[in-house]
Amino acid sequence: MAAREPDRRDGRPSLEQILRLIAPGMLDVVVAPRGTGVPVADAVLHDPGEERDDGTWAASGLILLAVGVDAAAPEAIDVLRGAERAGAAAVVLRRGARGPRAALLEAAASGRTALLTRRPGQGWTEVLGQLRTALAHSAPTGGTGVEGLRLGDLPELANTVAALVGGAITIEDPQSRVLAYSRMDHEPDPMRRLTILGQEVPRWRVDELRESGFFQALWNTDGVVRLPADDRYAERLAVAVRHGSEILGSLWAAADGRPLAEDAAAALHTAARAAVPHLAHHQTWGRAAARARESAVHALLDGSGPAARVAHDAGVAPDRPYTVLVAEAYDSRDLTAVPAPATGGAAGQRTLDVLALQAEAYRPGCVTARSGRRLYVLIPAEDGETDPARALTATARSVPRGVVFAGVGPVAADLSGLPASREAAELVVRVLRERAARRPAADVVSAVAAFGEVVPEVSALRVLDLIAPLWQSLSGPVHAMVEHDRAHGSEYGASVGAYLDAFGDTGTAAQRLNVHPNTLRYRLRRARELFGVDLADPTLRLLADVGLRLARRTE
Repeated sequence: MAAREPDRRDGRPSLEQILRLIAPGMLDVVVAPRGTGVPVADAVLHDPGEERDDGTWAASGLILLAVGVDAAAPEAIDVLRGAERAGAAAVVLRRGARGPRAALLEAAASGRTALLTRRPGQGWTEVLGQLRTALAHSAPTGGTGVEGLRLGDLPELANTVAALVGGAITIEDPQSRVLAYSRMDHEPDPMRRLTILGQEVPRWRVDELRESGFFQALWNTDGVVRLPADDRYAERLAVAVRHGSEILGSLWAAADGRPLAEDAAAALHTAARAAVPHLAHHQTWGRAAARARESAVHALLDGSGPAARVAHDAGVAPDRPYTVLVAEAYDSRDLTAVPAPATGGAAGQRTLDVLALQAEAYRPGCVTARSGRRLYVLIPAEDGETDPARALTATARSVPRGVVFAGVGPVAADLSGLPASREAAELVVRVLRERAARRPAADVVSAVAAFGEVVPEVSALRVLDLIAPLWQSLSGPVHAMVEHDRAHGSEYGASVGAYLDAFGDTGTAAQRLNVHPNTLRYRLRRARELFGVDLADPTLRLLADVGLRLARRTE
C-alpha cells in the first residue's frame, strides 16, 4: 500500500522504510489506514494479557509483536483495538492457514494502527531482531563518513573507520572475539598480530585488561577509553558500540606505523554510532546470513541451482572472472594421526578461521565457504590476471601452527567454469597431501600449488581413481604384501614404496625411512621371498607402484 502520510517527526524512520530493510516475505502489510509513512519509534514483543483497560499503558509509535495471537482468532480484534488505544504504529499477528477474518479487516480499516501479519516459519525473536536492526540502520548518523556501506559489511566498515581515525581498526564482539579488522598497511604490533591470528584477544590479555579496570571503564562509558603505549604495544583507543542499553561490541584503534592523530578519539566516537546498525545486523542476521551465503557458494562450486540467483545470494559478481582456492588444515604434521578426520581438529578449524578472515580482507569481492576441514575461497580476477591468489597463498604457507595444503584452480571466465576450477584445486590439495604422506612427520610443512604446477601428478591421481575399483577386485603379490603389513604391522610395503620413489637408490630410500641401507635390502629380499614382489620385474614394479599408491589412500 502506498504511503499517504509520510512523517519523519523527531528523525524517526517510517514504517515503509523499516519494512524495506527486513527480509522479504517476513511480514505482510494487511491494512494500513494511514499508509506506511507513519513514524516508528521501536519494535517490542507484546503480551496482550498485560494490557490495562484503564488506558494507563502507552505504545506511541511502537510496532507491537502480538506473540501467540493468530489473525484468525476471535481475540485478534481486541488486540488490534488495544494497540490502537495505546497509539501503536502497527501490530503484528501470526498468520494462520485461514488468514485474517473479515471483521478484523473492517476494524483495521476504520482505525489508525496498521495491521501486519507474520508469515509461517518465521520466529518472533528473528522478526524482532530484524525490525530493530532496520531501526538502527535508519537512525540518522550525522555525517559520520561511513554512509553507503552495505549493511553488515564489517570488513569494509573496519577499512572505512581506519581511514577516518588514521590507525588500524579491529572490531570485536563483547567476548573479545574478532569480527573484522582493517587492511594492514604496516607490520602490526605483536598484540594485534596475536589477536588477528587467534581471532580473539588472548585470554591472558583479557584477564590483564579486566583486572586493571579497563573493561569496566569501556563498558560503562559512552566515550573513548585510551590505553597508553608501553614498551610492548602501541597506543590503543577503544569505544563500546551500543544500541540502547545493549552492548553490541567495540571498536579498537591502534597506532599503525605512526602515532594516532589528535582527533582520532573524536572520529572513533562518531564511528561507533555509525557502527550500530552494522553490528546489530551481524548479531541478528550474521549467522543465518553466513549459512545462506555459504550454501550459495557451495551451489556455485557444485554447479547446482540457477547460476544468476545463486551468484546473487553468494555475493559473487556474475560478469567477473574468478579463481577457486581450496585450503585443507590439519592440527598435526603427522597426517596419520589427525585427531578428527572429518573436521581437522580444533587447531585446524582455528587456522581455517584465520585464513577465511584474511581471504575476505585480501581483496574486495572474495567470498568463502567451509566444508569440514576445507575452506573454499572464490577470488575475483582483474582483466588478464592469471594468478589472483598469489599474495593470499603466501599467507597459507606461513600459518603459525598445524599444516595447511592449499590448491589454486585455473581462472574461470564465468560462473559455469567455477565447478571445474574447484575440482582442479581439490586435486592439487590431494597431490600435496599425498606428497606429504610419503615423508616423515617431522618433515611435513604447509604447501601451496597452482593447478598448472602439478599437472602430471593430477593426471596420475585421475588414473588411479579409475583403476581403484578394478584393483580392489583383484589379488596378487602386492595385495598379499599390503594385507600382511596391515595384519602384522610390518613395513614391507613402505620399504618397497620408498625404494620405488628413490628410483632404486637404496641409500636415499633408507635415509627417507630412517633405517640402515642393509635393513632396507633385507626387507626387499623378504618381500620377494614371502610375497613374490620381485622389483627386478618391470611388470611387478608397475603393479607395486600402483598398488602401494592406492593402499596409502586407505591407511
